[in-house]
Amino acid sequence: MKRVKLGLVQMHMVEKRERNLAKALRMIGTAAARGADLVCLPELFDSLYFPQQKRSTIEPKGIPNSTTKALSAAAKENGIVLVGGSLYERTARGSYNTATVFDADGTMLGRYHKVHIPQDPGFYEQNYFDSGGLYNVFQTSVGRIGVLICFDQWYPEAARIIKLLGAQMLFYPTAIGTVAGVGQSEGDWQTAWEAVQRGHAISNSIVVAAVNRVGVEKDMTFWGGSFVYDQFGTSLASADSREQVLLASCDLGLTTDIERGWGFLRNRKPKTYGAISK
Repeated sequence: MKRVKLGLVQMHMVEKRERNLAKALRMIGTAAARGADLVCLPELFDSLYFPQQKRSTIEPKGIPNSTTKALSAAAKENGIVLVGGSLYERTARGSYNTATVFDADGTMLGRYHKVHIPQDPGFYEQNYFDSGGLYNVFQTSVGRIGVLICFDQWYPEAARIIKLLGAQMLFYPTAIGTVAGVGQSEGDWQTAWEAVQRGHAISNSIVVAAVNRVGVEKDMTFWGGSFVYDQFGTSLASADSREQVLLASCDLGLTTDIERGWGFLRNRKPKTYGAISK
């Protein structure tokens, strides 16, 4: 049995990037002081959610930069593994919605480029981000973690690949909420958001943590509701719509028990799954 304490930073963002970063660093410190071994920030945590507009003056930056250097220092100072939410990154190949991962000694273990990019009213992300092409699992001092970002959460294929790559925990830095003037005719969005990720946790015998932002930003109302499910879909912690540090203690050993008892992976039939990739 190995227990890992997670700290999810549920934040409200403002226009000034330096204020968002300062708040994130304070909340990381709070999570660590409350015993968190691993802390995760929300999607695009250092800015307002600019993709709700078709055009914005916000520009991508290369990584490393002053923000990632501050995150590295925070991980080392607090002795925690840190999933740095996501940032708007410019590379030689394009611009990406990028998650960074830091070990407890401050080393940046790598990054993940968001693969699934939405393009809907209030979520004009294809105007800004190219699609990533790889899924990564990071070996950290507290265990093997996978990171996907927001819209990725609706795709079971991505979660399954993260599991097959050996992850014990899966994190979704997120920016999701309601859009003024856009109805929820198909049903309650938040309920569906929670349900699909609970399914990922169960079908993959993996801890799933989603970290959302909160507050009203122009036409967007982010509902918060960050949560952690264990490897059989039991809710370990959930947040309301206020800023907070959400803590949850996970038993990584539960994965072995579930895999032994239910055999979800050993009974797979990959030869029959070819239609998925067409």
